[in-house]
Amino acid sequence: MTGGTLVEHNLNAEGADQFILAGVGDANFRELETLFRVQVVMRGDQVRIAGTVESVADAARVVEHMIELARLGKSFPASDIARFAASLDARDGPDIRSDDERLRISVPGSRRTIVPRSEGQRAYLQAMEDSDIVIGIGPAGTGKTYLAVARAVAELFRKRVRRIILARPAVEAGENLGFLPGDLQEKVDPYLRPLYDALEDMMPAARVRRGIVERTIEIAPLAYMRGRTLSDAFVILDEAQNATAAQMKMFLTRIGISSRVVITGDKTQIDLPRAQVSGLIQIENILSEVEGIEFVYLDESDVTRHRLVKQIVRAYAAADERLAEERDHERR
Repeated sequence: MTGGTLVEHNLNAEGADQFILAGVGDANFRELETLFRVQVVMRGDQVRIAGTVESVADAARVVEHMIELARLGKSFPASDIARFAASLDARDGPDIRSDDERLRISVPGSRRTIVPRSEGQRAYLQAMEDSDIVIGIGPAGTGKTYLAVARAVAELFRKRVRRIILARPAVEAGENLGFLPGDLQEKVDPYLRPLYDALEDMMPAARVRRGIVERTIEIAPLAYMRGRTLSDAFVILDEAQNATAAQMKMFLTRIGISSRVVITGDKTQIDLPRAQVSGLIQIENILSEVEGIEFVYLDESDVTRHRLVKQIVRAYAAADERLAEERDHERR
């Protein structure tokens, strides 16, 4: 390691199978050292790479791919590392993961992975890879919130964002929570409980609580986003069908630099007063042609809850259609 400034770089490998990552007798690390003229060691959940700036940068891209494979439990021989390296175009090469690998979400601190279970879910996860703002629209049970939270946790874990912000309209309380007992968190917790449930399915509850204390995780009513700039964050607006048009505009104009946004909603479950326009329906009409914003529509075929949920969704949809036809007939 001569001929340049020497640096060290640490990569977080939490959740990766260390035996797969390092190889038998650290064979994979030794292969990296030979190919890139660096030193590679494992310290706890960290992979430390030392060498010149350029060699460390080149090696780090390959190690990131190796960590992804190890999190998925997919073993590989040391000879494959040269192929990984050959797939890169200097330090600005293509993403060498396959489509299936790219859409799998590794859960930090766990051997489990989250994968799409339908074509709609596959399109939804792909949209989160490709677009800065994704709007997922579909009935209950299609994984809209769950998959978005999983992606947010993965992005935070890989340090691609500094924080997760989860927001929801507290329609049941009219967003006017002052009359309820307790501090802010105690007032809003009942309305935000589904978001806590999704997070705690990905991470230990203690880790979620620590993230909230450290402000790397924030869960709040939509109304409390006013006046803020949400930068370097993965932001999820859940139950967006219950955001008014004004609230939706306010939310979308809060988005700052280096942030990703997922908006989820179900147009059949609008709880707003009849006189108010749903912000979700409004943006569907006015933002569908904006580059960088992608709408993904899920349906009953994407439902992944109890087998009866799919039939329930279908029955309600049929009832809504009959009611709409009856109303049209009455107007005539």
